[in-house]
Amino acid sequence: MKTVLVPLAQGCEELEAITIIDLLRRAGITVITAGLDEKPVKASRGVMLIPDTTLDNAVKQSLDMIVLPGGLPGADHLNNDPRIHQLLKEMAQQGKPIAAICAAPKVLANAGLLANKSATSYPGVLENMEVPDMHFKDVPVLKDGNIITSRGPGTAMDFALELIDTLVGHEIRTQVEASLVRA
Repeated sequence: MKTVLVPLAQGCEELEAITIIDLLRRAGITVITAGLDEKPVKASRGVMLIPDTTLDNAVKQSLDMIVLPGGLPGADHLNNDPRIHQLLKEMAQQGKPIAAICAAPKVLANAGLLANKSATSYPGVLENMEVPDMHFKDVPVLKDGNIITSRGPGTAMDFALELIDTLVGHEIRTQVEASLVRA
């Protein structure tokens, strides 16, 4: 079974976090939510989230993917945490998938993971960053090698479905999507 870490920082975008967690679990993927500390997380719209564990405990697990929800100031808190940068770099070195949505792709950029990659983000987040040979694209979801990025709350479901496709295949993605009755 695949295991995914979703770090939850104070001020994260709850729609993105919950959509990612919910859809991945529907696909039979183990999702570990981890707070940067031991406190409950107050998301950007005031929803209280209780992480499964702390980041320090979560990184002891064998992880197949890390997914960063966006939102502000949540993405800033992730970006300012050296443990997140270290984990992203380790997973990249192992060739494992790394994903970020909304404002969180800036964490990938600041960790040096978007050089020579195509990526997307919430409007205004990546376009003006000076990342060597990064190609910004205004698309809902973008996969470039092991990096998956997305635009924001409105693209969270498509983003989560792409994560499922990447981890467990198109058949499971199709089953999960069908059960959502999107059309």
